[in-house]
Amino acid sequence: MEVLATPSIFGIYSGPLQSNMAHPSYLTSSLAACCWIPLFALRCEELRRPELAGQPCALLSPDDIRRVWQVSHAARQAGVKTGLTVSQAIGLCPTLRLCEPDPVHYDRQFAHLIEALLAVSPVLEPAELGRVFVGTDGLERLFGGPEKIVSEIECGMRNGECEMGSASSPAQFAFRVSHFALRVGWGRGKFVSWVAASRAKPGSAVIVHPGEERRFLAGQPLAVLPLDPDTHRRLKRFGLRTLGDLAALPEEAVVSQFGGNGRRLWRLAAGTLSEPVIGREVPEPIVASLAFYAPVADREMLTQSLGQLLARALAHPRRAGWRVRLVRVRAELERGSSWMTEVLLKEPSADREEITAPLHTRLEQSPPPKPVERLTLELASFVPGTTELQLFARNADAAARADQRRALRRAAREIALRLRRPMLHHVVAVQPWSRLPERRYALIDYEA
Repeated sequence: MEVLATPSIFGIYSGPLQSNMAHPSYLTSSLAACCWIPLFALRCEELRRPELAGQPCALLSPDDIRRVWQVSHAARQAGVKTGLTVSQAIGLCPTLRLCEPDPVHYDRQFAHLIEALLAVSPVLEPAELGRVFVGTDGLERLFGGPEKIVSEIECGMRNGECEMGSASSPAQFAFRVSHFALRVGWGRGKFVSWVAASRAKPGSAVIVHPGEERRFLAGQPLAVLPLDPDTHRRLKRFGLRTLGDLAALPEEAVVSQFGGNGRRLWRLAAGTLSEPVIGREVPEPIVASLAFYAPVADREMLTQSLGQLLARALAHPRRAGWRVRLVRVRAELERGSSWMTEVLLKEPSADREEITAPLHTRLEQSPPPKPVERLTLELASFVPGTTELQLFARNADAAARADQRRALRRAAREIALRLRRPMLHHVVAVQPWSRLPERRYALIDYEA
């Protein structure tokens, strides 16, 4: 077993990134370019296996290999959709070619994309596999207007493609952006640039100049907002179909229905909320690895191995004083495939049991589909070990009570925001000895 302090692949670019845990460095940019490659994982498979190009194919889900995850255009025309079972997909398209997922390979390819973009701008914020925001504040002095900046981004990725390896080297798989049909959107803030990228054609860019945000967003569908299914359904019941419909409503009316999230959605739709790109220097996550002498398929042995890796990673000196927020587990499987899962803790923790429980649950829900040859655990994201309320906590119970008080205050603020008056009260003993019940206790407003 070995404990490393080197960066992982995709993990170094997700979550709160830090170059130095004691002195985190944040870089922000109000102007953003969104670089998006739809179906990134499937594109990686098509690049690795040229015979799939133009054929109806689908990538199996890393969490459940009985269902399809990403579907090619030819397969979609035959009726195959994401989430169908394998038997349903083959029933709709008998010639469908299924590919086993290789998430570690996809991470490596996305890391190559990140490395190429770093040559253009130091402010990068990945959103998901295949989508990354590039901060462009100040680049106009180097390259010119938005059109020149976008052209430089595309050129930088092509130059990076030549430095990432060659097709003759199986370990260093060449990253060819031209095969991936990159789409780029440019505008003020992440949301506008993302919507612009989603409207761009493959290999092209959409630029939204400052001051044109509201007009551009007005005709876009509600689906471009970060909505959960319930909120989307409620908005459609109100007869809203576009961002312009939502922005035409009074802001306070939306807040009264949807609370603080409604305010954010309204401001995004109206183009008044500009969320900056937040880039940070490349971090050094804590990684622990274990290679098995023979491939292991026993669930109990994998669970015990995860526990040992977690204990070794938590004991690393760089982890002292910091709580873990994101844990990622990768496995190299028999016959060259891979498996990966990650757990984002609801409450950051440094307690081994609190971190182990969701890991075991994830392992039970979606275990590796094949015997494991090498198991790797990564502590990918950290937060400070104490918060303002926990600073003088003497034990774990005191820290837990501080978390509960913080959650209660958030709930109280949300209720007051929606109903415009406080609805939570303290029960205070006034005259507990009184024979009259109404004199024993009193209600006072709970102050958030």
